[in-house]
Amino acid sequence: MQIGLIGLGKMGFNLALNFKKNGHQVLAYDLNKTSVKKIKEEGIATASSVTDLVLSLPGRKVIWLMVPAGHVVDIILGNLKNHLHSNDIIIDGGNSHYKESITRAKELSEMGVHLLDCGTCGGVSTISNGLSLTVGGNREAYEFCEPIFKAISSKDGYLHCGPSGHGHFVKMVHNGIEYGMLQSIAEGIELLLKHNHLDVSAITKVWNHGSLVESKLMEFTQRALEKDTNLESVKAIANHSSEGKWPAEMALELGVPAPVITLALLMRFRSQQDDSFATRLVAALRGEFGGHRVERKD
Repeated sequence: MQIGLIGLGKMGFNLALNFKKNGHQVLAYDLNKTSVKKIKEEGIATASSVTDLVLSLPGRKVIWLMVPAGHVVDIILGNLKNHLHSNDIIIDGGNSHYKESITRAKELSEMGVHLLDCGTCGGVSTISNGLSLTVGGNREAYEFCEPIFKAISSKDGYLHCGPSGHGHFVKMVHNGIEYGMLQSIAEGIELLLKHNHLDVSAITKVWNHGSLVESKLMEFTQRALEKDTNLESVKAIANHSSEGKWPAEMALELGVPAPVITLALLMRFRSQQDDSFATRLVAALRGEFGGHRVERKD
């Protein structure tokens, strides 16, 4: 299948390579000329503009957006609307708020265009090995795109969750759980360090082989600690993103007690005010699994 891909950031670039590796043709576009040059060097075709990308795709068009949530999505959709036809498909693989995805899907449906909201989980370091995808939107459009989802996902790693907004809602909850897990791991490792200077990198390696806390996050923990056990070079600043705040807001809206998720978010705010090992570890982990910028000490 031929796919138009808009956005060649840390996720989009590797996604393009994943598509190609799995036999799909990709036509990519990004405002960043350096990213475009690099993806061309990987043998992937590029477009000179969003308009050029749309007009170059044959037949029923499938366009995957991998751009930051918010206004930029609306700008791109506004441009795409001028060139799409009934039954074309847009996949928003970013972290858009699920309510915005519902609104956008409704507006696009009035011109016969389908918007699939796709929660993309796994992080940049795992994107080439198989993602976890939760998709919302029109069932027929989902089934048309299912070969794409299957190709880039891990085994049993994709799901049609329901109508528009459901895919991004599930991803939002996933991110809230992630916040709580990161905080719990960081606090536990700090406890270990305070007790006779245990070898925490060796412990996390053992924990990641058969224990109940075995996970990708524990693997990333081991990786970060092997580089620098005390994380002395990492500033204790763990920034938060909107998709981490939304689950806490939704918990309040639905009347669901979510103290761990909410407190993990508040600890991100705390990290702006003082220094702690736990926060340094959260910052380092975000760099390991998500490619996020890690602020270093002078």
